[in-house]
Amino acid sequence: MSTASARAYDLIRSLILEGRFAPGERLKEEELTDLCGVSRTPVREGLRRLAIEGLVVVTPHQGAQVAAIGEGELAEIYALRAMIEGHAAGRAAMLIGDDDIAKLKALASEMEAAVASANSGLGGGAADLNAHFTPANSEFHRIILDAAMSPRLAAMAALVVEIPLILRTLARYSDAELMRSLQHHRELIAAFEARDEDWARSVMRSHVLAASHAVVRPSVGRVQPD
Repeated sequence: MSTASARAYDLIRSLILEGRFAPGERLKEEELTDLCGVSRTPVREGLRRLAIEGLVVVTPHQGAQVAAIGEGELAEIYALRAMIEGHAAGRAAMLIGDDDIAKLKALASEMEAAVASANSGLGGGAADLNAHFTPANSEFHRIILDAAMSPRLAAMAALVVEIPLILRTLARYSDAELMRSLQHHRELIAAFEARDEDWARSVMRSHVLAASHAVVRPSVGRVQPD
C-alpha cells in the first residue's frame, strides 16, 4: 500500500471509529479526497482495505458505506472475540512484561476515574464518558493483544475487536454492567501478575461474553466500553 493510500486508510478508519460517519452512511469519494488530501485512487484503496476488515461495505456501481451490523452478526462477532481475545490473554499471561502491566493498571485507573466523574455529575454525560473511556479501553485490549506476540492472532482480532465501536447507537451498558467490566479489568491484571494462563483466559472470555449480553439487546444503557 502506498503512503497516500495508507494515509487515506488511517484517516477514514479513525473517522468511522470516532463516529464521524454513522453505520449505513454513504462514504462519498469527493468528500474523502478533500478530507484526506489525496486523489481518488488512494481513497479507493483505503476503502477496499476497510471493506476487508468489515468496517466498510463496497457495492459495485453504488460506492461504499459504513457497515451496518445486525443483531445476529453482532452476537457472532462477540462470540469470535471471546475465543480470540481469550486465547490472546492466555498467551499474554506468560509473555507480558512488567512495563505493560503497569500501563494496564494506569489505563484501568483512567477508566475508573471516567466512570466516577460521570456518576458524580461532574462530567459531560455519556458523550464525555465515551470520549475518555473508549480510547483507554481500546488501548487496554491492544496492549494485551500485542503482549500475546502473535501477528496472526492480532490480524484475526482486528477483524472483530473494533467493529462494535462504530455502533454507538447500540451502547447499552447499565451501571452495574459497566462496574462489572471495570472489575474484569482489575482481575485480568491480577491474572497477568500471577502469570496464570488459565485464569487470564477465563476472565477475558467472561469479560467479552458479558459485553455481548449487555450490547445485543434493546438499548437500556449509556456506554459501550468494549
